[in-house]
Amino acid sequence: MEQIDWIILIGTLLFIVSYGAYKTKGSKNVTDYIKGGSEAKWWTIGLSVMATQASAITFLSTPGQAFHSGMGFVQFYFGLPIAMVIICLVFIPIYHRLKVFTAYEYLESRFDLKTRSLAAILFLIQRGLAAGITIFAPAIILSAVLGWNLTMLNIIIGTLVIIYTVSGGTKAVSVTQKQQMAVIFAGMFAAFFLIISYLPEGITFTKALEIAGVSGKMDVLDFSFNFENRYTFWSGIIGGTFLALSYFGTDQSQVQRYLSGKSIKEMQLGLVFNGLLKVPMQFFILLVGVMVFVFYQFNASPLNFNPAATEGVKKSEFASEYKILEKKHKEIEQLKSIASLSYATTSNAGFINNTEIKNQLQKINKLEAENRVKAKEVIEKANLSVETNDKDYVFIHFILNNLPRGLIGLLLAVILSAAMSSTASELNALASTTAIDLYKRNVRVEKSSGHYVNASKWFTLAWGLIAITVACVANLFDNLIQLVNIIGSIFYGNVLGIFLLAFFIKYVKSNAVFIAAIITQAIVIVGWWYNWMPYLWLNLFGCGLVMGIAILIQSLTKR
Repeated sequence: MEQIDWIILIGTLLFIVSYGAYKTKGSKNVTDYIKGGSEAKWWTIGLSVMATQASAITFLSTPGQAFHSGMGFVQFYFGLPIAMVIICLVFIPIYHRLKVFTAYEYLESRFDLKTRSLAAILFLIQRGLAAGITIFAPAIILSAVLGWNLTMLNIIIGTLVIIYTVSGGTKAVSVTQKQQMAVIFAGMFAAFFLIISYLPEGITFTKALEIAGVSGKMDVLDFSFNFENRYTFWSGIIGGTFLALSYFGTDQSQVQRYLSGKSIKEMQLGLVFNGLLKVPMQFFILLVGVMVFVFYQFNASPLNFNPAATEGVKKSEFASEYKILEKKHKEIEQLKSIASLSYATTSNAGFINNTEIKNQLQKINKLEAENRVKAKEVIEKANLSVETNDKDYVFIHFILNNLPRGLIGLLLAVILSAAMSSTASELNALASTTAIDLYKRNVRVEKSSGHYVNASKWFTLAWGLIAITVACVANLFDNLIQLVNIIGSIFYGNVLGIFLLAFFIKYVKSNAVFIAAIITQAIVIVGWWYNWMPYLWLNLFGCGLVMGIAILIQSLTKR
């Protein structure tokens, strides 16, 4: 990184932190601190909701996901617009009418304190873990690529977030997220257009899409009912709807974003705005990853994008075996570049004239994929503790090795801004839930509004330190963006089922729901552990299971 990159990176982050702390230094009561004074406009709500979900993991992992697997991951988001409509019609009017500070307050009015506390605790567990992963995700990748100290990065990211989240609460999160989303969109659009400009002369955007299509990267829709396929149209529409309903309807990190709205209309417009923009945004980020794939059809790429993995295997007894695979990789790349160029020049407005070159290119890409798998196996033999899956390293490798000076600093600011944005929302929600749902309800002596503001600040600090600790002991899974969604899917279905019982099935009482929720959570964890189904379906499974068990227990109790 050059000096200009450091100036842009540090300047952007310090501006966001300082601006958030300055603009919200007057939050003195609970309504101001937790609900942002209930004065947010719809565009602030929409951007805040979007920024909360779009963490650094989105901008690091999603392009890598597309590089390896194509556009099919976008199906994961197909249920989101449906969920937004349901939340606007059902959840928001109830929350607004009851003037709640957290989503779980409603459960006490409908059931009892223990059910409210259970739902709050389930949220705190899964969101506390997710907050740690949100910090860890960019830290592990930036440390591996840039050589920065991992623990120090975790502490720096966590500390920056804690500063303005503690000082200004919900309003600070919402205010800074507008700036962060501006940085994020600017950086991603700049990267996209630069990738297109880096393609060989004559390779237009249309031809790039054709080249990507040959390798199956443009296969957006999968209508199969194969349960082994993780991302299909049906898992997105059904499982994705239940996940989005749980996340946006019952997760305090999202509920708190729209509870800060000036009115029901502002809240609803904010969520509709998010529903309309989220799927195109994810499609675009995946498309950036596909264009990175096309770029590497004509340019040299590493056999494995994780530099720590490559360095480790080259220092091991398996170095010679890995060098053979690297040599083969270079030979394949040369063949791939020639075939891709030939394929692009023999296509005419989308109609392929040379199926022989098309088949040849498909075979070459298959050979490359198989060679990369062999490389991962060698890396595993050399060092089992090193992460062999390099999906999360693809985009950052492209940024650091191909973008001009200055823009590298901006893209790194994008990644860290996204991490800060999402983590701030999570810490804010964790503190609010702890203060309002657990602390306030169990402290029998009446305290002042200022007392609960101070308590929320201390809880924010505490959860920030917990998140930093989780980040320091975390480890990579298959793919970071999947890991966060897996953690959510284990808990979300159960919590959503509790809320749906509260909303629609009035004869079910608190004891039945409480027992059913505990049984369901245990079963879902076992189901995930033994891989009964793709994780997206756990949302539907958990929701249906808790409702079914609760209804059964209530019926047996009546008898």
